[in-house]
Amino acid sequence: MIRFFRRFRRKSPIFPPPPTPNPRDYASNAALLWLEEEIDALRSPIFDSYAYARSLQGCIANGDRMRGGGVHCHALKRGGCLDLFCWNILLNMYVKFGVLVGACNVFDEMPERNMVSFVTLIQGLADLGEFDEAVELFRRLHSEGHELNKFVFTTALKLFVIMDSPELGRHVHAGVYKLGHEKNAFVGSSLIETYSLCGLVNEARRVFDEIIYKDIVAWTGMVSCYAENDWAESALRLFSKMRKARLNPNNFTLTSVLKASVSLWSLKLGKSIHGCSIKCHYETDPYVGGALLDMYAKCGDVEDARLVFDIIPHNDVILWSFMIARYAQSNQNEEALELFLRMMRSSVVPNEFSLSSVLQACANVVSLKLGVQVHSHVVKIGYDSEIFVANALIDVYAKCGEMEASLEIFSQLPHINEVSWNTVIVGYVQLGLGEDALKVFNQMRNAEVEGTQVTYSSTLRACASIATIEQASQLHALIAKTPFNDDTVVSNSLIDTYAKSGSIADARKVFDVVKERDVISWNAMISGYAIHGLASDALSLFDEMCKTRIKANDVTFVGVLSVCSNIGLVQRGLSFFNSMKSVHGIEPCMEHYTCMVRLLGRSGRLNDAMKFIEEIPSEPTPMVWRALLSACLVHKNVEIGKLCAEKVLEIEPQDETTYVLLSNMYATAGIWDEVALVRKSMRSKGVKKEPGLSWIEILGEVHCFSVGDESHPDMRSIKAMLEWLNIRINRAGYVPDSSVVLHDVGEDQKTRLLWVHSERLALAFGLIRIPHGYPIRIMKNLRFCLDCHAAFKMVSKVVKRDIVVRDINRFHHFAGGNCSCGDYW
Repeated sequence: MIRFFRRFRRKSPIFPPPPTPNPRDYASNAALLWLEEEIDALRSPIFDSYAYARSLQGCIANGDRMRGGGVHCHALKRGGCLDLFCWNILLNMYVKFGVLVGACNVFDEMPERNMVSFVTLIQGLADLGEFDEAVELFRRLHSEGHELNKFVFTTALKLFVIMDSPELGRHVHAGVYKLGHEKNAFVGSSLIETYSLCGLVNEARRVFDEIIYKDIVAWTGMVSCYAENDWAESALRLFSKMRKARLNPNNFTLTSVLKASVSLWSLKLGKSIHGCSIKCHYETDPYVGGALLDMYAKCGDVEDARLVFDIIPHNDVILWSFMIARYAQSNQNEEALELFLRMMRSSVVPNEFSLSSVLQACANVVSLKLGVQVHSHVVKIGYDSEIFVANALIDVYAKCGEMEASLEIFSQLPHINEVSWNTVIVGYVQLGLGEDALKVFNQMRNAEVEGTQVTYSSTLRACASIATIEQASQLHALIAKTPFNDDTVVSNSLIDTYAKSGSIADARKVFDVVKERDVISWNAMISGYAIHGLASDALSLFDEMCKTRIKANDVTFVGVLSVCSNIGLVQRGLSFFNSMKSVHGIEPCMEHYTCMVRLLGRSGRLNDAMKFIEEIPSEPTPMVWRALLSACLVHKNVEIGKLCAEKVLEIEPQDETTYVLLSNMYATAGIWDEVALVRKSMRSKGVKKEPGLSWIEILGEVHCFSVGDESHPDMRSIKAMLEWLNIRINRAGYVPDSSVVLHDVGEDQKTRLLWVHSERLALAFGLIRIPHGYPIRIMKNLRFCLDCHAAFKMVSKVVKRDIVVRDINRFHHFAGGNCSCGDYW
């Protein structure tokens, strides 16, 4: 007989012989005692195969592997004259105990075999992952002419499902048809499951329709097939038909139909199924309870999810983990933490999912103290090397600003996955450390870890934060070679990055090729046009959006109102604001009120802006008052500006921006005593002014300049370029505006100070290093000063170069002596 299990065979006994017992070893003596008792029970003048079978079944039922081996040895000593029934039970014992070598040896030694012998070993091989051998055994069963009945077919179908090759089920289905088993509910249910995993829903339905006597397993299998393949309405129709056939659902039926209701986002439907589960007495079943939790949570009703959780038996860590996760994901962090504490006080031990969920809650509330406490417990119970937990710990420390702790956990992971890399990248981006995020991304690529949607979208955000157009272009080229080239989320990040890096034309190119635009796509493009001051493009795009199925949201109107604010479209801005609630059903939030105050204030309507603030239904935030304070600085209204500053400092006494705006307003008005008082107050309170910085990217390297900076290695060339520019633009009609120098010094000194502003240093360096024909892109962390704006217009005309400057509010495109802002910013 051909033996194909040779790699499992060994010369040693099936069970290793026990060591010689020590007389003093009471445990060994006890083991010998029960073995002798069992042998006495089997000792009979006539070999009784049934007695051995009964004893082996008892060993299987009690999970007693050693006793089973003893019975097998005793049978061998008496000649091993077991009948086929007993041989199959012996084979089943070794399969149940996972002793594959023993099972294969028993199978080979059997004097005869039947279908049960083959099916038993096939199941054992499949359960232990020996798929090739299981398939070979199935072929051998058929070639040796054994009966192909419903048990054989269902076992083969289960094997193909476990192998993750359900498509092979078609071949079995052919055999089922040939032998006339297609109407059998037992076989049909297995076929339905197989076709379901292949996504062949219509094939599964044909199998279901051919079953004559459908039991609850068949109905449940078909309902589950529909639900798992997102045929939610079909699942519900079949469930209704099943109820009309007077069949009561089981827990798996209810779980599947609840999943269908989640696919339809129908809370009302889910509640009706909940009612059905109560009538059928399944409301406390763990499977149904978990499905109900999922349904209520995903439909936004976390309170009812908690009510369901409270009536389910609390001995399952999965349900605890699920509820904690739902609280954390819905930003109900206090509830998540409270539930975790309850779980800790109970007898349920947390697993990696409950720990990662409670860590997410700690990250959401940015609580380093809580995060450290949970981390200590994680180490205590030995989950610190578990990848889910480690990634959650990295996230907590990153969001709390402790990147060193995040990197320490990251570096100690034995197996780093893409989520680990992404968490570090996102952590740097959230802290505004774009350059560090790009370095980690490059390390990830060197480690040959495949990027994901989160990887590329986060890295693009890093490029946007430091406005590096060259890196963004390189990343775009890399994305084009990946499956994420057509991904909507990544495309939205590309639109945003190009817009914030100064290339609005490239942003529009990406927008035009996005296959499935969502509301974020439209918002990113409209907001991009807004910061570039391209009002007509932004508003026409908004009109186009309103004609599609995509509905505008609150972010859309922030972009639209910003457009109006950037170019002074007061009436249109008021019209858009009024239409938010009346036409679009959107309740204005504080960002919308801020845009309107900025619009009215920048256009000189300061009293109207004050009246508008008084009509805001909630307490105005510092953001609103700062917007009006900025307008007061432009229009030199000290009285209203002082009131705005007082309002902000009542709420945020350490707000640096307000002190600077107030000081500049007094300086512009020539009230130097008040300037001195403001600066003294800043010193006494430890408030420091953010230094003015400008940076420019050349050949992938970012060069940063501050006011009066002398540290750059090319400073001699920069100074020479500035002298040349000064001469050229003065001849072209430039007249310096020394009023922007807010220091009490002489006019000559003020004029000299104008030429060491950070943006002029960056411009001079860009003219030296960037070849003619390429635009010069400069980023600035503060508002563009009036004199630098006038000088840049002249420079663009004199040197015939395109210059793009992004300040804290918007972009300025200089070309031919003009600016895209129309001198309104």
